[in-house]
Amino acid sequence: MMEFLLIPWVQAVLKIVVFVLMFVMMLGTVLTLMERKWMSAVQDRIGPNRANLGNFRGHGLLHLAADGLKSIFKEDTIPEGADRLLFTIAPFFAFVSVIVIWAVIPFAGPIGDFKFQIADINTGLLFIFAITSLGVYGAVLGGWSSNSKYALLGAARATSQMLSYEVFLGLSLIGIFMVYGSLQVGTIVEQQNTYWFGDLIPKWGIFTQPVAFVIFFTAMLAETKRLPFDAPEGESEIIAGYFLEYSGMRYAAFMLAEYIAIVGLAALTTTLFLGGYHVPWLHADGFHFLGGHLPLSPWLVAVLQLGSFVTKVIFFCWLTIMIRWTVPRFRFDQIMDLGWKRMLPICLGNIVVTAIVLLIYDWSTAAG
Repeated sequence: MMEFLLIPWVQAVLKIVVFVLMFVMMLGTVLTLMERKWMSAVQDRIGPNRANLGNFRGHGLLHLAADGLKSIFKEDTIPEGADRLLFTIAPFFAFVSVIVIWAVIPFAGPIGDFKFQIADINTGLLFIFAITSLGVYGAVLGGWSSNSKYALLGAARATSQMLSYEVFLGLSLIGIFMVYGSLQVGTIVEQQNTYWFGDLIPKWGIFTQPVAFVIFFTAMLAETKRLPFDAPEGESEIIAGYFLEYSGMRYAAFMLAEYIAIVGLAALTTTLFLGGYHVPWLHADGFHFLGGHLPLSPWLVAVLQLGSFVTKVIFFCWLTIMIRWTVPRFRFDQIMDLGWKRMLPICLGNIVVTAIVLLIYDWSTAAG
């Protein structure tokens, strides 16, 4: 049995089932309920609590099942004059683009030859950018194929916003590449488990690149079209977005993709700026601090690392949802101005400053 589990393709399938289906999909689904719960708390009102089985309500938990059943049995319509093929596959692009990025995100440190990561490729971050850019196709095809001018307007807003903020998303990470010297996600995470001043302060990305952290998180909010950047899908003030004509499971796929994108945003922010799965001063053989050593078994270390990663991801999911129900929506011209007139100069300035600091550090190291 153990020999069978050591086969590479078997390990890959198990990781997909456990990491993607049992963690990412479940957390994305639960977030659809938690957003309504946190929204009601912010607005000082009762959240969803009506779905029940007899006297059991489960604090609204049954709404997840109710929403799923409603989507399955709701009539799945296609507008007259729509391009049926493109209308059908548009949710596929939106959904797949936020799922595939999990292939290169590590959940914990390796134990022997076993890695808590589906694929650790050399160009991991470039792979993430390439895949996430496919989400634009979901918006474009969904709006254009619907044969609706309102859906097309929503698709135009979504496309221009997503393409614009992908520029700043990439530029914000150039400093990370320069500091850690790699595009490989696993290497970047390991580099963050080193320390300044002996072993006091970990070299997490949020400390080495604080400006990049703010820009990256802001750009990711715009990429996922969350408030205050939800002009492409503003429900109350403007015509609804590119998914206006969708219903049934196709609409549910767009919505679930949005919440999985929140989990992806949280995971990328954790991986690049909060040390990934690392716990401060925890290494493969246990805790090391101020010359002391507390030995731990490799599996206990892995459990602590998994707990650290999940906790950080859930925190950023909560923060993303809290921002939505705290900050008012920007106008679309304000979104574009913020990106091209504010964030672009800051990104370029951060790259220049990072290069100067690294150059001075190299000179001082060589001289010393």
